Amino acid sequence: MSDTTLAEKSKERVVTDPVKDAKARELLVTSRVRLLLHSPFFGNLATRLTLVNADDWCPTAATDGRRFYYNSEFILTLSLRQCEFLFGHEVLHAVYDHMGRRVDRDPKIWNIAADYCVNSDLLDQNIGERITVVPILYSPRYKAWTAEAVYDDLIENSDEEQLSQLLQQVLDEHMDGDGDGSEGKNGPKGNRPTLSEEERRQIRDELKEAVLNAAQGEKAGNIPAGVRRMINDMTKPVINWRDLIEQQIQSVIRNDFSFTRISRKGWHNDAIMPGMLPGQQIDVCIAIDMSGSIGNQDAAAFLSEVQGIMEQYDEYNIRIWSFDTEVYNEEEFTSDNIRDITEYEPQGGGGTDFDVNWTYMKENGIEPKKFIMFTDGYPWDSWGDPNYCDTVFVIKGNTQAEPPFGIWAIYETEAQRKAV
Repeated sequence: MSDTTLAEKSKERVVTDPVKDAKARELLVTSRVRLLLHSPFFGNLATRLTLVNADDWCPTAATDGRRFYYNSEFILTLSLRQCEFLFGHEVLHAVYDHMGRRVDRDPKIWNIAADYCVNSDLLDQNIGERITVVPILYSPRYKAWTAEAVYDDLIENSDEEQLSQLLQQVLDEHMDGDGDGSEGKNGPKGNRPTLSEEERRQIRDELKEAVLNAAQGEKAGNIPAGVRRMINDMTKPVINWRDLIEQQIQSVIRNDFSFTRISRKGWHNDAIMPGMLPGQQIDVCIAIDMSGSIGNQDAAAFLSEVQGIMEQYDEYNIRIWSFDTEVYNEEEFTSDNIRDITEYEPQGGGGTDFDVNWTYMKENGIEPKKFIMFTDGYPWDSWGDPNYCDTVFVIKGNTQAEPPFGIWAIYETEAQRKAV
């Protein structure tokens, strides 16, 4: 079936053939069951969509997040596995909220960008079989890109003729739901349903819950990376890295004080303050990754924040070192020597090997109550030893980093924090 034929049919008043429709629905139901068995994440999300015949306005397929609209004649040109691909295509448009994310972008170019993204994910995950009866959009260049990034690339690097050709390869009708009477890729919207803003909000909320339920028990490799990031955003509360460090330092403190260990704080005021009992002082190790995007200025800002936190406590012992593929310049800052942590000078600048930190601690008998690493989040191999000590990662620049153990937060500069 050619694109021209699809476009022409979308402009005609089409009467549904009940026999064709029954065969198309049987094919869709069967392919959806297969998808549920072979790709449960996609199958679970596909089975929640109500099948709706849309021969009178839709040349291929479409979704609004609740319903799966289909053209029965188009469906009958597909194999079972190609129907699985089509379900996956519609599911990802809904999951990624491509309708809501368009904002004020050109709708036709945005639809091209969205198709590039979902088709790349489906082929990467081996969902069904690539549809060939009509051309579809795919480029290895856009693997793991967001629709926003693809859109910007298309605007910058494509002329009007190229975009017009790409538009003809958009697989489905993208339902913006605005009811403004504008045209789809193959002509006027005709009888295409529209959604109110309230309906779109409800559907987005329903989809969030559905995605989380579908992802339960699934291995990470069975879920597209973009969906994994979205799930992380939904399930992991955003925390300011400064607050995280302070919370983690506080968690190692027990309020046991004694005059047998005198705090040097207050001596200049002729005051004698009780100190923490031996072994109860704050014991923290800090490693600064000097191999990547972290410069001396960033390190100084980070250490300044740590200094401010430590000044709240009477007794502390902090070891600081920097690293790349080796550990450099370990120094100790305590409440007794009253040295300013910001005086520390990081060293390094080579490759990246997180493991050297654990090797160094083990070889030198260092067992901190908390180990805090300031890093760009790009280890050469392992993130380290998850069983040696409690670890906190403060990650600069790499918002997609997901350490396999410990807890972490994204480092923001003061300017970035104020801009939010």
